[in-house]
Amino acid sequence: MRLLLVEDDQALQANLKQHLQDANYQVDVSSDGEDGLFQAQEYQYDAAIIDVGLPKIDGISLITQLRSQGIDYPVLILTARDSWQDKVTGLDAGADDYLTKPFQPEELVARINALIRRSAGKASPLVSNGPITINTRSLEVFKAGQTINLSSSEYKLFEYMMHHVEAVLSKSELIEHIYDQDFDLDSNVIEVFIRRLRKKLDPDGQYKLIETLRGQGYRMNKVE
Repeated sequence: MRLLLVEDDQALQANLKQHLQDANYQVDVSSDGEDGLFQAQEYQYDAAIIDVGLPKIDGISLITQLRSQGIDYPVLILTARDSWQDKVTGLDAGADDYLTKPFQPEELVARINALIRRSAGKASPLVSNGPITINTRSLEVFKAGQTINLSSSEYKLFEYMMHHVEAVLSKSELIEHIYDQDFDLDSNVIEVFIRRLRKKLDPDGQYKLIETLRGQGYRMNKVE
């Protein structure tokens, strides 16, 4: 899953980025609202974390512009202000949740997890497709109750596909949700990870779990 973090406090930005990366998120950062708007327009994200008190374009105005342009992924606002009016203003602008500074990074991670689950129509941290289940909280994968060991990158790719069952996902889209912006999009790393996932989760092809669509990308099929 790929996040946009717009926070002008450099120390806090670095701290939050590290905690989110430790939780298996790919994180792009920005230090002002103008650059945050540019990144939001240029790249695909699963959620955004936006500080209210940003230079150039404040957080509320940034969220308002994102929503007016049809960018509808979950947004969590960070604010040092503790009045209910500021929280209401943020929510009215289109934010989905808020945290008041100071807060624990673990709470931020938990709230982002919940927002992404809800946006995908999944209230529980357990996401299942036939006999296969992932726990987005513990980052574990199970097949028929047995633990399947995946590498960090394999898990990131698989979790994204589990949240988009039956959707056609291009190679570039998958790479953008796993790696930094400057990653080589011509790399064959996605093909390698797909082969590994098939071998670990559907070695005999019984479920036809991950389908290759020539010239389009990949699709995780729904398993009954």
